[in-house]
Amino acid sequence: MSTATQTNVPQHERFAESTGSMQLVSFRLAKEEYGVEITKVREIILMGDITRIPQTPDFIKGLINLRSMVIPVIDLRVRFGLEVVERTDESRIMVLNVDGKTLGIIVDAVDEVLRVSHEQIAPPPPAVAGLGREYLAGLVKRGEKLLILLDINRILGHDETALLEAVTR
Repeated sequence: MSTATQTNVPQHERFAESTGSMQLVSFRLAKEEYGVEITKVREIILMGDITRIPQTPDFIKGLINLRSMVIPVIDLRVRFGLEVVERTDESRIMVLNVDGKTLGIIVDAVDEVLRVSHEQIAPPPPAVAGLGREYLAGLVKRGEKLLILLDINRILGHDETALLEAVTR
């Protein structure tokens, strides 16, 4: 399959075609289970001080200094329009590689590393519409439960990416 053709194929199908399975890091937000490809996860850290950036969208919580590297942090609850709650001892920042850039996302808890086969991954149903659909790469069937597979490269729009690049220079 050519590279030009692959860009039109959903992410879960491209990965499944090449390997037959993938590893995910699962995490929780508002009692739902989500997952991202393990290859996108750089590390998982405890919540710490976040320096707020003025005149940025609410979901951009600010910047952290991680071993002399300035990293923007996004609150996924706010990005997804979920109820904002107090952080707990289980809250974490997942440091990710997104389109060649390092980014932190705040999640309620990190659960486990999973290996899933392509048979377990279903495309998002067409009935799912509205805010957030663009972030979905698929649904992972885990017994009676579903894990929402995120396309983490789509969490930020072009304008938001440009804004974060300007702030972290």
